[in-house]
Amino acid sequence: QVQLVESGGGLAQRGGSLRLSCAASGFTLDYYNIGWFRQAPGKEREGVSCIGIHDTTTYYADSVKGRFTISRDNARNTVYLQMNSLKPEDTAVYYCAAGDMLSAQAMCQWDYGMNYWGKGALVTVTS
Repeated sequence: QVQLVESGGGLAQRGGSLRLSCAASGFTLDYYNIGWFRQAPGKEREGVSCIGIHDTTTYYADSVKGRFTISRDNARNTVYLQMNSLKPEDTAVYYCAAGDMLSAQAMCQWDYGMNYWGKGALVTVTS
């Protein structure tokens, strides 16, 4: 069964850090671009960060540049999102997704081309 499972969400204070993990089962992440997307209440889903298949390309939304870092560990079939200097506006449900149709940057910017989705992890940042 193909699955993406997010973990590591929770409650953090402004300025704090959290690390999200996205573990894949039933397929190999090696052949997919992986992205983190988020959706806050009442807002549209946005691409936060995406990483290419060969780990050579990464994309970050302007709102998280310099604060978030995406990485992948193909041996563990897992992708991570390190989130530092968190702000209340980072509060959202974070989803990971895998896609092989577009580049990592296009996948994030156009929110399109994903084959698989996780169910999401809630991140709440308090002020």
